[in-house]
Amino acid sequence: MEVRSIYRYARISPFKVREVTREIQGLPVSAALDLLAFTPKKAAFLINKTLKSAIANAENNANLKPDGLVVKEAVVGEGPTFKRMMARARGSGSRILKRTSHIRIVLSDEIQIETRETRKKKRQQEKKESRKQATSGEPAENPIAATEKTPKAKKSAGKKAKK
Repeated sequence: MEVRSIYRYARISPFKVREVTREIQGLPVSAALDLLAFTPKKAAFLINKTLKSAIANAENNANLKPDGLVVKEAVVGEGPTFKRMMARARGSGSRILKRTSHIRIVLSDEIQIETRETRKKKRQQEKKESRKQATSGEPAENPIAATEKTPKAKKSAGKKAKK
């Protein structure tokens, strides 16, 4: 079962918040809370608040225990932007954009946990497999790459025939 919590109109740029949310995706709730507690950023405080709200929703509304919960999704959307003016030289002004964001955290009681380390190992394994295919002479899985090579070969063959 999935439980979610949304923090709307957070007074921080989405770019700054996404940096922290990438770190907690796929982690168990206890590990995510620990990570956020020791992250020295304003975004970590706001995400911690949202995560605790999602945990409370899971306990009270869905009767789930927080021990088995995993951060399935941590998404940051762009909220409305406040436009302000700042005085500049020679009586002119420049615009200041005060950005807001919407933080959405989805918790799940499913056990499948994919951390950064597992994703990295998966990518390395895929690279090894692609290298094996390239050395064994098997055709590439990407049909676009195969078609790109043939027109060049035709052009070079045509030039040789003209000479």
